[in-house]
Formats: sequence, C-alpha cells, structure tokens
Amino acid sequence: MGKSKDRIVGKGRIARWSAALALGAMTVAPSLAADEAYDPEKVYRERLEIYLTDYSKFVYEPMEEMPGDPRWQPFEHRAAPSIDPASLEDARAYAEAMNSSAFIVWRDGKIETEWYVEGNDVHSELVSKSLSKPLAAIAVGRAIAMGKITSLDEPIARLIPELDGTQKGRILIRHLLDMRSGMQHQSVSTDPASPLNTAFLSTEHGKAIIEDYPMIAEPGTIYSYANAPADLIAELIERATGRRYGEFVSSEVLKPLGALGGEVWLDRPDGLAHSGCCMTLPAETFLRLAVLLLDDGVWEGVRLLPEGYVAQMSRGTEQNPHFGLGVWIGEPYAQRRGFGAPGQPGPMVLHSEPYLDPDLFLFDGNSNQIVQISPANRLIVLRMGATPPRPGPDHPAEWDNSYLVNTLIRGLKPLGKE
Repeated sequence: MGKSKDRIVGKGRIARWSAALALGAMTVAPSLAADEAYDPEKVYRERLEIYLTDYSKFVYEPMEEMPGDPRWQPFEHRAAPSIDPASLEDARAYAEAMNSSAFIVWRDGKIETEWYVEGNDVHSELVSKSLSKPLAAIAVGRAIAMGKITSLDEPIARLIPELDGTQKGRILIRHLLDMRSGMQHQSVSTDPASPLNTAFLSTEHGKAIIEDYPMIAEPGTIYSYANAPADLIAELIERATGRRYGEFVSSEVLKPLGALGGEVWLDRPDGLAHSGCCMTLPAETFLRLAVLLLDDGVWEGVRLLPEGYVAQMSRGTEQNPHFGLGVWIGEPYAQRRGFGAPGQPGPMVLHSEPYLDPDLFLFDGNSNQIVQISPANRLIVLRMGATPPRPGPDHPAEWDNSYLVNTLIRGLKPLGKE
C-alpha cells in the first residue's frame, strides 16, 4: 500500500497522523505506548497542551483499523475524456497550485482524470477532517435501512436513556447531522476543565458530550456548527447496533462499496471513535461515498440507504439553507459562506459565481477539502490536501469553491458510446 505524505509512520502497529479539527488544523502526541501505564489525565493534559499551543503538532492516536474490501478494483478510466482537455488541465493545474494531495474527476461511471501529488497514489490515506461528517450521515442511513435505528426523528434519549427527561435528550438524530442540536457552537477555551475541551480531547469524549457539553437552545431552533454533535453519532451507532463504529462503517459501508479502508481516531485504546472528524481514508473512498449519494443510496443495484434519504441529506433547513445532513448545499447562492450560522462571524469561503448546477451539493471540510456532486451532469469533483496558500505576491489567487466544478461543467461534451 502506498503511504500518504500526510502520514507520519512510527514504530509499532499504531501510526500517527497529522490532525485537524473541523475549523482549524492541529496535532496531538499523547503517551499511549502499550508498555506504559495508561494515565487518562496525563493523556488529556498532553493533548490539550499541544492543541492550545501548536496545532501543527497534533497527532491522532490511538487509531483503529477500518478494513476495506480486499477485492478492491479501481474505477475504469474513460478512454476518450468527455470533458474538454483544456478544462481538465486548467482544473488539475488549479488543484495542484492549491496544495492539493489528490484531485479526481468522475463522470457517469468513469474517471475523467486522477492526479496525486508526488509521493501519494490511489492507496494513500488522507486525513478526512470534516469529510467524516457526511460519512457519519451515511452510517446513520445505513443503520436505518438495517432497522437498527427507527428514523431520523428518533430522540437520542431512546438510545442514550441516561438523557431521558433532559433538554439534550430531546435532540433528534437529524439535529445531530444538520447541526441544529442546540449544543454550543465550535469554540476554544484555555480552561482544562471546560467541556469544550474535554468533549474533543478527553479519553472519554462521548461521556463528556453526553454529561457536560453545554446546550444553548432548544433542539431544532438554531443552527450551531460543532464537532460534538457529529461525534455523538459514533455513540448512537454503537448503542443501536451493538457494534464498534469503525467496524460498522467498515462492514456496512466501505466493503459494500468495494472501497479501500483506513483508520479512525479513538479517544483511548479500545475506546469510542470520533465520527465528526479524524479518519484517514484514500481519496477514492470518498469518491465512492459521493457516487452512492448521486445514485440515491444504491450501489450496483443494491440499496444501502433508505429511499429518499439522500434527498433529505441534500436539503437545507430554515436555520441554515446551506447545510443539510452532513453535506453542504449549493443554493441559494452566497458569494462568501462560512461554517457558522448565516451572518455569524468567522472564516468565509469564496464562491466567485453560482454553481452552474443549482442542485449541486458537496462534502466540505477544513483546508477546503471538497467532494462536489452535480446531479444534473452526473459529475463528481474531488479535491483533498493541505490548506491552500493565502493570497499574496507569489500566489495572488484565493481559493474559490466554485472554480473547479464550474470550469469542468463548462467543458462537458456529450457522452458517447464506448
């Protein structure tokens, strides 16, 4: 298997990975060697210190393997591209200039172009960042299809009975996915006792979210983007299915898609997975997830997600029309769109023009990692990698979320028979 540039390989089975939170890159190197006495408080303090002082050194550890399909076969490449070669090259060059590690264009069943930075290949596992959030939504859909979860409108107290009778217990599963849980928005605190820190860095982060993470509104009434609600999905999946989150994703999502596997960060050895971030998977695996959604949850004739589930995923809410169930919505047009609630201060992503497919929806995470899905054109555009360069004298262009997909849509040719 090829090794990603993003991966820092150390001694032993567990590897260390460059990490990134949903709203900012970072790193953590806790002491988790198997032959050392395990001290949860020490691990937490080490994580917190690096989280607060130098994000670039944060490492995910320990990791749990999520095996893919051992019979994996790559997508077929189109013999004669159905997109103008100049458009393909313009898009590839743009992706390369923007610090990308992987760039893939897929149209109607076949790869139009596939590019990896030197040192990476189709097997290289890249840090998911918030691309884990749409995967969490897919995992919920899979559990519903299997009869393990009743519906998106099931209150989480039914699966987490210790929340029965509480405001947090009234959160619906859909609220965790569309960021309307009523939990506090993503923010940073320097207080070691703050639940904003323990909910992400603790060796029992699921317990911290359930017991301590603050509620700021009644569920369903506000949009409030955070890792905590998305991370709670792993807890729900494990309680609903009696299986580990990584094993469930591996067996019920990745393997049925014929996908390559990867790893997921655990809060402690044999602990709870982080489902809102912190996976490592090949770019091609995220492409397969997008193809599944493009085809309404059906893969090679087998329905994996409930009928109509993808339509719910790709529909915004009154509180934020740009965000559905783990995915972002292309319309209504906003030249600059942030991860927080509309009108809320924070980093804003440029969209220099409306998407040429008004029904486009996308995976979108930190470092401008995107998987854009154009239903009208049966087109998927994927870009993963490091944060694009800041505009300056040597790099005047700002990252533009609409550039890649619109450049390629403008270059589309009629699909012919092959």
